[in-house]
Amino acid sequence: MFYRENGQFKTSYQADQQIFPIQQDRWFMLVLLLVAFVGVPWVATEYLFSAILIPFVIMAMAALGVNILVGYCGQISLGSGAFMAVGAYGAYNFFARLPGLPLIPALILGGLCAMLFGILFGLPSLRVRGLYLAVATLAAQFFADWMFLRIKWFTLDTPSGSVSVSNLQVFGLPIESDVSKYLFCLTLLCVVALLAKNLVRSAIGREWMAIRDMDVAAAVIGIRPMYAKLSAFAVSSFIIGMAGALWAFIYLGAWEPSAFSVDQSFRLLFMVIIGGMGSIMGGFLGAAFIVVLPILLNQMLPVVAGALGMTMSTTVVSHAELMIFGVMIVWFLIVEPHGLARLWAIGKQKLRVWPFPY
Repeated sequence: MFYRENGQFKTSYQADQQIFPIQQDRWFMLVLLLVAFVGVPWVATEYLFSAILIPFVIMAMAALGVNILVGYCGQISLGSGAFMAVGAYGAYNFFARLPGLPLIPALILGGLCAMLFGILFGLPSLRVRGLYLAVATLAAQFFADWMFLRIKWFTLDTPSGSVSVSNLQVFGLPIESDVSKYLFCLTLLCVVALLAKNLVRSAIGREWMAIRDMDVAAAVIGIRPMYAKLSAFAVSSFIIGMAGALWAFIYLGAWEPSAFSVDQSFRLLFMVIIGGMGSIMGGFLGAAFIVVLPILLNQMLPVVAGALGMTMSTTVVSHAELMIFGVMIVWFLIVEPHGLARLWAIGKQKLRVWPFPY
C-alpha cells in the first residue's frame, strides 16, 4: 500500500482545502518540480529543448485554457488557433509600438486582447450549443486568418504578414538560450496552472460545471448562464492568448498568420479529449501525447524497419507516422474514453489498495 491515506487527519478548513491533501501527492509534486526546474536543464540537449520541451510547455498552457472552456464549462470550441493568433499579434503590437515595454506585460496585454476577442465570439454560446457553437467558434478562426492577412496595421504594414521579435529580456535577463526560454515558459505554466486549479475549485468553477452538466437546472437554482459562459470564454481565451504569444515570441521568433491555422485548433482539442476533459492534469498528459508521440514515431520507425531488414524513405516514414498516430488515438479513446487523466486516477487507486486486488 504505497499510496495510503490512513493517519493523515485534517484539523482545519485550510488543511482540508489543500490542492494536494495527501502527503504522497505533495512529495511527488515537489520532486517533479525539482526535476523540471533543475534536473532537465542540467541534462537536456539543444534538440530536446527545441523539439520537445519548449513546445510541450507552451502547448500544455494552451490545453489548460481549452480545457477550462470545453472540459469544465462544456462549450465546444474550434477557435483556439484564432485566440492564439490574437494573443500573439496583440502582444507583438504592444511590444513593437511601445518601446521599452517589458515582455511580461506585453504577454498579459496580448492575453487581454484574446480575452476580448473570445468574449465577442462567445456570444453565440448564449443561444446555441454543441455542433452549432463549434461552427460559430470556427468562424473566429476564419475571421482571424482574414484579419491578420488583409489588415496590414496589425503587422506594421509588412506585405506578407510575417513579423518577428528579438532581444527579449525579463527583469534585465536575456531570453536567448534554450535553457532560459524553457525556464521562463515553465515558470509561467506553473503560475497559470496554479491559478486555473484554484479557479475551477472556486464558486465560478462550480458554476461552469453546473452549466456543463445541465444548463437549465443550473439556471433554475440561480446560476446566470450568460455570466458563467462568457466568463469561461474570457478566462479560456486569456490563457490561450498568452500561450499563443509565448508560441510566437519564444518558440517561433518569426511567424505569419498560417502559424495559427485551424490545424492548431484541432490539435488543442485533441489534447483535451485524449488527456481528459475536466481535469487540469489532462491538459499536461494530452500535450505530452500530441507533442512527444509523433517525434518518437519519427525516430523509431526507421530503427524498427532497419532491424527487420527494410528501408523506409522519409515520405514513407511521415505517412506511417500519421497512420500509427491516428490508430493510437482511436485505441486510447476506446480503452479509456475519459482520457489519460482517468488512467492516472485508476493507477493511483491501484497503488492505494496494493497488494490487495480491491
